Amino acid sequence: MTVFDHHRYQPAPAVQVQQRQWPDRTITRAPRWASVDLRDGNQALLDPMSVAQKRRLWALLVKLGFKEIEVGFPSASQPDYDFVRWLIEEDQIPDDVTVQVLVQCRKELIDKTYKALEGVKRAVVHVYNSTSTVQRERVFNQGCEGITRIAVQGAKWVMEGAAEYPDVDWTFQYSPESFTGTEMDYAVEICNAVIDVWQPTPENPCIINLPATVEMTTPNIFADQVEYFCTHVNKRNSLLVSVHTHNDRGCAVAAAELAVLAGADRVEGTLLGNGERTGNMDIVTMAMNLYSQGIDPELDLSNPDEMIEVYTECTKLPVHPRHPWVGELVYTAFSGSHQDAIQKCLHRQQKDEHWQVAYLPIDPKDIGRDYQAVIRVNSQSGKGGMSFVLERDYGLTLPRWLQTELAPIVQTASETKGSEINSAEIHRLLMENFVRTSEPVELKGYRITRADNEMVEADLVINGQARTIRGEGEGAISAFADGWRNETGESLNVVDYSEHAIGEGSDAQAVAYVQLNVAGQRVSGIAFDNDTISASLNAIISALNRSGVASSQAA
Repeated sequence: MTVFDHHRYQPAPAVQVQQRQWPDRTITRAPRWASVDLRDGNQALLDPMSVAQKRRLWALLVKLGFKEIEVGFPSASQPDYDFVRWLIEEDQIPDDVTVQVLVQCRKELIDKTYKALEGVKRAVVHVYNSTSTVQRERVFNQGCEGITRIAVQGAKWVMEGAAEYPDVDWTFQYSPESFTGTEMDYAVEICNAVIDVWQPTPENPCIINLPATVEMTTPNIFADQVEYFCTHVNKRNSLLVSVHTHNDRGCAVAAAELAVLAGADRVEGTLLGNGERTGNMDIVTMAMNLYSQGIDPELDLSNPDEMIEVYTECTKLPVHPRHPWVGELVYTAFSGSHQDAIQKCLHRQQKDEHWQVAYLPIDPKDIGRDYQAVIRVNSQSGKGGMSFVLERDYGLTLPRWLQTELAPIVQTASETKGSEINSAEIHRLLMENFVRTSEPVELKGYRITRADNEMVEADLVINGQARTIRGEGEGAISAFADGWRNETGESLNVVDYSEHAIGEGSDAQAVAYVQLNVAGQRVSGIAFDNDTISASLNAIISALNRSGVASSQAA
C-alpha cells in the first residue's frame, strides 16, 4: 500500500430524486446575488481587512450593483461591529441595498447583533448551525433532535430580537451549515422546524440558504440535493432558496449554475472567488457566464480593471492571468492557428449581428479590454499574429505571400529572445529585411509617357554608377520590369503585387508590396512613398536589392 491510497475515501451518496426536472431547464435570468466578500471572504484572509479597506470594498460592491451584501459577523468581531455602525451612522447604505449579518444560534450573540443594527432601515439576520452527520456525531456529540433544538431556539431568539425594532424591515435567513454532508430528509426536517417558527408568507418570505460548506461531490449531485429540498420543504412559495457553494473540487460555479436550474432563487458568493480553502463561488465568473449567453447579469462588470485594483488592494490576493473572463491573458492568443482565426473573424464581424469570433466568447471591448492584447507573438505564433499586430499598430496590411516570408524571420527572433516579441520588434524586422531602396540599386527619378502602353524611363544608380532604363508595359510596374530586362539582360518577372494607403487625406502615404521572380528566385520587397508609382518602383528595387542579382551588374 502506498501513502496515496484512494481506498481511504468513499463517494458521497446519490440523492434519490424521482423524475428530476433540472436537466431539462435553461437559465433565462440572473439569480438574486448576495455578496459575502466582507464576511466570508474577509474571514478567509491571512490579514483580515481593516475598516478602511472594508469601506473601499463596500463602495465597489455597491457600484457593481449588488443589492444584498453580507457585511460581517458583528457579534463576534469588534471591527465588524464598528463597520456596521459606520454604515448606519454615516448613512452609507443606499435605499435599494440590504445589508446582511451572520450570527450563531446563541442568545447573547443575537442580542449584540441587533444592537449593532440599531437604526438600520432594512437588514437580513442570518442565523446558522451545523447539521452534517460528521458534525453531529464527532463535533457536537448530539443526535438530530438536539441539533434541531439549537436551530429552533435560535430562530425564536431572532424573532424576539426583531420584535424590539418594529420599524425595521427584517428578513430572516437560516443556513443548515454543511448542507451537502447532511442527510436530505433531515435537512428538510430541520429547515421545516425553523420555518414553523418564522411562519413566512409569499409577501414576507424568509431565506433558506443551502451551503456546500465543503464541496463533496459532482455538481449534478448538488443539483439533485437542491431539487430534492425544493420539492420537499414546506411553504416553498414563502421561501427564497439560496445556495452558497465552495470550490474544494473546483466546481463551485458549475454547482451554483445547476442549483439555479434545480430551483434556487439566490446565489451567495464573492468577487473572483476569494474564500476559505480553495475559495467561494466566483460571482464574477457566473455573472459573465450568463452575459456570454445573452442574459443580463444585473451587475455592472464593464470595468474589471477597477474591480481587480480594489480587490487586490483590499484582500492582498493576486488575480491569476488566466482567471476566467477578467484575467490579463484571457483574450490573448499566441497560437498561430488561433490568431489566424481571430483575425479573419474580426474582419468579417458586422456591428448589427450577434458576436461570432473564434476563440473570443465575448467582445473584449465589453469589459474595457481593447484589441491591443488580443494577439501577441511568440515562437508559437504564425503568420496571422504578425500581420494582425502590424495592421493594428502600423496600418500595414501584409499580403499572404509576404506573411509567409516574414514568419520564419519573426519566429527565429522570438526563439533567440526566448520570450514574447512585440509589434515594434516585428515592425523593425519587417523594415530591416524587406525595405532596401538604396543599395546597390537606387531610384533617382522616373518619367512616364502613355500611348498604347505605358513607357517608363527610370534614372537609377546601380553599384554607384548612373544608368537609365527604358521599357514599356500595361502599367508602370511591368514597364519597369521590361526596362530592367532590356538594360541588364537579367530575367525579372512580377509574381504578385499589392498596395494600399496608410492614413487618410493629404497626409496619406502609399505602401507597395511586390514579389518578383528574379533569375528563378522568388523574393519580396516593400517601399513607402507619398507617390503611389514611386512606392511601386521602389518596392521592385527593394526586392532586387534583396535578391543579390543587382550586385553583379557593372556599369
